[in-house]
This record gives sequence, structure tokens and C-alpha cells, in this order.
Amino acid sequence: MRLAIMQPYFLPYIGYYQLIAAVDVFVVYDNIKYTKKGWINRNRMLLNGTDATFSLPLKKDSDSLNVVERELAADFNRDKLLSQFKGAYGRAPYFAKTFPLVEQIVRHEDKNLFRFIYHSILSVCGYLGIEKEIRISSNIACDHELKGQDKVLAMCQAMDADTYVNAIGGMELYSKDEFRVRGIELKFIKSKLCAYEQFGNEFVPWLSIVDVMMFNPIETIRDLISNRYELI
Repeated sequence: MRLAIMQPYFLPYIGYYQLIAAVDVFVVYDNIKYTKKGWINRNRMLLNGTDATFSLPLKKDSDSLNVVERELAADFNRDKLLSQFKGAYGRAPYFAKTFPLVEQIVRHEDKNLFRFIYHSILSVCGYLGIEKEIRISSNIACDHELKGQDKVLAMCQAMDADTYVNAIGGMELYSKDEFRVRGIELKFIKSKLCAYEQFGNEFVPWLSIVDVMMFNPIETIRDLISNRYELI
């Protein structure tokens, strides 16, 4: 069984969905520390030919809390965020098809940060026809006090995985030898550039999956997700 484990990200770039598509089971961390400078509750859209950040505002709380313990801000203005997407993509060729999905995601009423993002991941996968088993990390029977590579190995063994696939950015964090001695093959996924037309301007890569959906038909997106990466 091929397994991947990742943090929850809000409307992440296409590589996140390539990773989901590349494995049999995808696990989303809920019991992992929230990081301010990461991409858990923010990403990038195309605005006037360049990249611009959009984000989910959070209730002020301790920096030591896990993602599942964080909440969206009480004054989160969903209409404002949706207006940002409308302003950025209102003229995009697939706006009419994509915006109802974006609206359904943004208007999701759960105030818990993890559940809100988890719902968005499932919604995008459903829309794109990515039919994979997606699980929550805290529901897996292993020692959740472990950290880093040790925790990943424990989760792999708990789920009887014979292959673990990680994002390419983790190459320096994990040892293929350590996985091999436990009977697990370690692979890294490397996304290939998925260029497409963006209002006739110079292509801005690696934006949110929303950007991909606004400019491409579903069939093209499925092809990009299935074929525009390599495992090394």
C-alpha cells in the first residue's frame, strides 16, 4: 500500500492533489502544531498579472496549539474573501463552473480550522474526481508523541504501508535507509511545471488550485494531476 501524510492546507497548489492522486491512502495531520509562517490557512491567487495572498483569519490563541485546536476568527468575512476571488477571476473562462465550488467551500460553517480545511480538501477532490481514501492522523493507532521521521515510520507501520511518498521538499528530512530497514520504500514526488493560459499574460506558476480550475477544463486538470509529476 502506498501512503502519503501531509499537513492540511487551504486550497493549496496542484502538487498537493498530485500527491493525493499518487497514493492509495492519504493522511491529513490534525494533531500537528499550527505554524504562522506556513501555508496552512493561506495561499496565492492571480491578481492583475501577479500573485497575491488570500487567507483565513484565525482567532487569537496560543502558538503552541495544534491545528485541530485552532478556530477561525469570529469576524471572518466570507463575502469579502469571495469578492476577492470574483475580482481576480471573474473574467476567467471557467469562472462560472468553478465559483460555485469555491463558494461552497468558503461558506462552510464549521469554525474549527482543521475541519474547515479538511472539508475543502474533500470538496476539491470530489469535484476533480480524485477517488482516494483520505484519513485523519489522530485516528491512526500509533504513538502520537513521536516526532518527524519517527512518527511517519510509526504511521506507515500502523497502516501496513510498503511505500511512503513525501513532497520533494522533505528530501533532507528523511532517510531512505531508515525506511528500507523497516521494509518501506521511500519516494519523493516532484511536480513538473503545469503551464496554462492566464489572461494572455506571462504565466505565474504554483498558485492555488483555484487558479488551475479557473483556467482549465476538468479533463485537463485531471491529466495535469495524473501525469505532470515524477516519483524519485
